[in-house]
Amino acid sequence: MRMVKFPHSCIRFETSEGRLVVDPGAFSGSAPLEDPDAVLITHVHFDHLVPDAVRDLKSRRPDLQIYGPPSLAEFLKDTPFTEVRHGDVIRAAGLEVKVFGEKHAVIHPSIPVIENVGYYFDGVFHPGDGFTVPDLPVHTLLAPTAAPWMKLSEGADYIERVAPQKVHPIHEAILGDDGLAVFDRLLGSLTTPEYVRLGPGEGVDL
Repeated sequence: MRMVKFPHSCIRFETSEGRLVVDPGAFSGSAPLEDPDAVLITHVHFDHLVPDAVRDLKSRRPDLQIYGPPSLAEFLKDTPFTEVRHGDVIRAAGLEVKVFGEKHAVIHPSIPVIENVGYYFDGVFHPGDGFTVPDLPVHTLLAPTAAPWMKLSEGADYIERVAPQKVHPIHEAILGDDGLAVFDRLLGSLTTPEYVRLGPGEGVDL
């Protein structure tokens, strides 16, 4: 399996049976939706989902598999998709995908908490916008870097709770180059696992 990082929280997984994309949002560009066989959405915020782009792709590719929490229905309208919830197991692009989590992290007490699911791919975990700790060993954690709903210390504590062997940070679009350097230096020094940031379009074999 090969994993390719796109801007922000978008990740593509490539296998001999197809390509699976997680969270192709507004900051991720059009490239992730050029040729996927499956699209997985963790939650409905704009930086993780562009509804028109997903609906358009489904209209051109009727065989496209789309998965996401039940709240995705409001945004995809009549476009069919498969609802997933905590505990579900699906198969897409040759991968067994396990679903963990239920809620987005709290942004502010005055803002309602929405649905958020994370996806586990054979030791790799994408938590979306949550601090979910799966009850399975995590080899590679795609760890949120910076967001309105988290402090750097919370990100470091989350990495330590999951206890992966390697961290590839995601959710970084709100940071400039200087901010990325600061966050990477601190998160890398405050946590135990190997910490490696992938640039846009950069991939690793897993």
